[in-house]
Amino acid sequence: MVENKLVHSPLITYGSMLSLLSFTPPFVILMWYTNVHADGSILKTFNHLRENGLQGLIDIWPKPTAIAGKLIICYALFEAALQLLLPGKTVEGPISPTGHRPVYKANGMAAYAVTLITYISLWWFGIFNPAIVYDHLGEILSTLIFGSLVFCVLLYIKGHIAPSSTDSGSSGNIIVDFYWGMELYPRIGKHFDIKVFTNCRFGMMSWAVLAVTYCIKQHEEYGRVSDSMLVNTILMLVYVTKFFWWEAGYWNTMDIAHDRAGFYICWGCLVWVPSIYTSPGMYLVKQPVNLGLQLALYILVAGLLCIYINYDCDRQRQEFRRTNGKCTVWGKTPSKIVAAYTTTSGEKKTSLLLTSGWWGLARHFHYVPEILAAFFWSVPALFNHFIPYFYVIFLIILLLDRAKRDDDRCKAKYGKYWKLYCEKVPYRVIPGIY
Repeated sequence: MVENKLVHSPLITYGSMLSLLSFTPPFVILMWYTNVHADGSILKTFNHLRENGLQGLIDIWPKPTAIAGKLIICYALFEAALQLLLPGKTVEGPISPTGHRPVYKANGMAAYAVTLITYISLWWFGIFNPAIVYDHLGEILSTLIFGSLVFCVLLYIKGHIAPSSTDSGSSGNIIVDFYWGMELYPRIGKHFDIKVFTNCRFGMMSWAVLAVTYCIKQHEEYGRVSDSMLVNTILMLVYVTKFFWWEAGYWNTMDIAHDRAGFYICWGCLVWVPSIYTSPGMYLVKQPVNLGLQLALYILVAGLLCIYINYDCDRQRQEFRRTNGKCTVWGKTPSKIVAAYTTTSGEKKTSLLLTSGWWGLARHFHYVPEILAAFFWSVPALFNHFIPYFYVIFLIILLLDRAKRDDDRCKAKYGKYWKLYCEKVPYRVIPGIY
């Protein structure tokens, strides 16, 4: 039995879980429909639904098709093969609450390079036209919605009958178990980590693949790629490149080390990431915007700076942990708090909490450049429609909620040491404000 501590009241918690389980699948289809068939106009989509009701949603919901299934399976098998077969150094994850330390093979950057080179080469040599992916995108998303729900059911069953490690168990509530997941580190066999596959190799990789797809489709449609699309694509590809460069660091974050493999993480990465995270580019395919060289460069440079700061925040903390605090931060010896804690098995451990550099500005300051970067790869669409900015608004809600959940978890884990940390770094996300 797993003790489940709710961050919010039970009514809000269960209400939000059931709402997300019910409304995120149709929302994915409405996002696709609005960008591809309604000229990016939420009003057009709303009017269609108002006039036709539930039947209007059923009419625009593409049926899963064989070609969509083939594209998804080929992509998934290719990424799974790269995850298993490409060489990479062995990396250990953080110690879990039960004292278990997962081991990974860090080959994400190689898989990312092989994926993009293969995809672009297939297009360049006329073997496969990525525009097919865009043309069947609705069917692909529909197939992913239902296929990923089945996948999450299988994860739930696996957590009950064949967990991969001691970091698993039930809360006693079927909705909570399905939504949050049963296992922290589910694997197939000894080496195939399911969360690395869903989060990194399927979800994040699809972000880059679709960014390239949208560029190629716009070129096919108009005979050129607009400067707005170029800025959007460059920034998204730089961000995803940063992610895979730092992938081993990602394995220490909440997504991997604390959130279990359920609907929230796995369905989110398999469906929500490809559809919502890429939506500014999806919008620009048929609504190209001409920014002009000067504005395009301003947006590009601002976006690149934000991505660099986001990377440097993560690098700073990773280096601090790797050297056990024996490094310099902004040219000085870092200030830190040595925090003692006890694992669920009763073992005494210590962690170092960094309180200088970027991490002295706010406890989750790295979310600020991440949100700004998302704004800069959305703003090339300018302000004719609201829908390119949905991802930014979603990201703000996601990261503020994550900051609260992380703070609550650390408060429970570190006790008085966390209180001391919050006194030294009083702001949660935005220095001087929040």
